[in-house]
Amino acid sequence: MRPKTCLLAAAAAGATAVVAGAIAAHGGAADPAAAVQTAVRYHMYHALALLGVAALAAREPNASFAAPTVCFVAGIVLFSGGIYLRAAIGPAVPALIVPAGGLAFIAGWLALAWCALRKGAS
Repeated sequence: MRPKTCLLAAAAAGATAVVAGAIAAHGGAADPAAAVQTAVRYHMYHALALLGVAALAAREPNASFAAPTVCFVAGIVLFSGGIYLRAAIGPAVPALIVPAGGLAFIAGWLALAWCALRKGAS
């Protein structure tokens, strides 16, 4: 299988996983411990995604992987960081930070798909 096809499949799987996770989370109870576990999981998943993007950028130095990188980092800070803060200090943290982070994660996966579709990705 071509690397471009694998990258597109990974991007599609990542984006749909974030969407499915958001749908599942909004149907459940607001358990702070479970929310922190979810934040840690998404934090680690996207840290690994950043590692993959770094490997791609090293392999294709002429291709720009800035958009997925920025989106994944923003997602970690907003989504996971927002949940960590809400667990630590309570509802003083604006609730919209967390969904904005989820949208940043989805945008990162879509940006990665865009990178695969561009001519630079092989």
